[in-house]
Amino acid sequence: MNQQRQEKKWMSPEEYLAFEKNSEIKHEFFDGEMFAMTGASLNHNRISRNIERELGVLLKGSSCENLSSDMRVKIQAKEQYTYPDIVIACDDLLLEEINGVETLLNPVVIIEILSDSTEAYDRGKKFSRYRLISSLQEYILVSQNHCQVERFIRGDDSWRYFSYEDMKQNVRIDSVDAELLLSDIYYRVEFEVGGDSI
Repeated sequence: MNQQRQEKKWMSPEEYLAFEKNSEIKHEFFDGEMFAMTGASLNHNRISRNIERELGVLLKGSSCENLSSDMRVKIQAKEQYTYPDIVIACDDLLLEEINGVETLLNPVVIIEILSDSTEAYDRGKKFSRYRLISSLQEYILVSQNHCQVERFIRGDDSWRYFSYEDMKQNVRIDSVDAELLLSDIYYRVEFEVGGDSI
């Protein structure tokens, strides 16, 4: 989804959570500022639906589950809140509940679908903050403009990087023992001229 900066006004995490509880739209919260989450493109919606559908089948019967973009995640070290496009959590979900609003504290995998307006942020500042979540093992970026999925895997000292650009390739998600075929991820997605569609 796209972010739209609200009028600049610093607020505390508690004020943000109180506001968010009654808001009709979702907001991410970074460094005392709220950012409205605006609508997503057709490609974004198709990719999200495809991944969620495949993961739902792959994770059925396991201790892990995929959660949609309505599940807020807290970066505890920074008191920041985000709405990843797709999250996978395993075993006992740790939830923070404030004023009746639940927030996930222990994601294992976070998947973001890139848009022109958020790509630099998703790759840069957002990823640097996601790395502070100790439970997070894999961070996956999915392009909606061309066939490319990038996967970052937590190692002992650094994050390893893998890129997939062939519709026949499988994206392995080691932490949940699952694989996603790129042609399934991009089912019915139409790229600009020069790209492929499935």
